[in-house]
Order: sequence, then structure tokens, then C-alpha cells
Amino acid sequence: MRIAVGLKAHSGWAALVAIGLSGNDLRVIDRRRIELVDPGDIDWAKQPYHAADGLPPKDAAKLVQRGIDAANRVAVREMRALVERSKKAGHKIVGCGVLVGTPMPEWTVDQIRAVHVRMHKAEGVLFPAALTVAAETCGLNVVAIPEKTLDARVEESMDLAVAMETMAALGKSAGPPWGKDQKTATLAAMIVLEEASR
Repeated sequence: MRIAVGLKAHSGWAALVAIGLSGNDLRVIDRRRIELVDPGDIDWAKQPYHAADGLPPKDAAKLVQRGIDAANRVAVREMRALVERSKKAGHKIVGCGVLVGTPMPEWTVDQIRAVHVRMHKAEGVLFPAALTVAAETCGLNVVAIPEKTLDARVEESMDLAVAMETMAALGKSAGPPWGKDQKTATLAAMIVLEEASR
């Protein structure tokens, strides 16, 4: 089965939903929470800019880079596991829709640490970026979808009302949890699957 993956990241983890077309019906193939930091690093790695606050500039830059590298490494490990699970089940991943935030200026670590809201912004960009790097590393087609434009992007690919009904039906068939993260990840996957079918 050809499947598409949708990913909605948070600080240190992401919601993953994979869907595929079975006959004329969409099905949830995989749904899970994936961790994007190692358990031993969770105290600092899920918010590396916050963890670096108050450190001397060189130490702060090293810690932030360590956090970025760790997120990329863990995301690649999770993405490889997804690819392996999919292959074993006989599925082919046609792409990954990664929900992303608003792009951030090319600030330095010190410029980010200087304004608290920038630390939140930088951490909000870090984990979707790690998922994007991971998908690309695994040779998957990546579609970055700005979350603020998700509904408009759905409308470009399909009828919005039909998409919402389909997403709700998928949630009923999959059962809980089916919150906002799973819903937005599913819509991202639907966009990728629809675009791959053209």
C-alpha cells in the first residue's frame, strides 16, 4: 500500500500519523508518539535554548548545538524505524508532511537567548527541522506545511469539507487518542497522499 505520513512536532516529541488508501477508503496505518530526545537528556534537550540560558556564550552555543545534533540523531533513528516498519508491512511511503511554524531570522544563539520569546520560537523550529532532516536522510519526499496555512493548503489539494469529514471518520475508526495533534498530522498526510497521486 502507498502510504503518507503526517508529523506534528512539540518540544522533544512528535505526533505521527500514517495513512494509506485501501481500495477507495483511507485507513490509519500507523499512529504513535515518537520521542525526539533520549530519555537521559530530557531535562535539557527538549528545551536546549532554555537550558543554555545563563551560561557563558561559548558554553551556551555548544549546549545548543549538542541539543540540535541530538534531536537530529533521534529523529533519524525514529524515521528509520518507521521506514523499516512500513517495509515489513509491505507499504511504500510516498512522502512526509511536516507541520512547521513561521520561519525564524538567522539569529545567533546569543541573539536568541537575549529575548525569552525567541528561545521558545527557536525550540519550536528545532524539532520540525529535525524531522525534516530525518525524512530527507531516509530518502523520503518531504512536504513542509506551515501550520497557519494548513486549511488553505488542504483546499488546494481537495475539498476542505470532505477532508474534514474523512479526517473525523479516520479518528473514529482509529479510536483515542485523536486530539488536535493527530488531526493536523492526518491532514498533512492527506495532502501528501493526494499530491503523490496526481
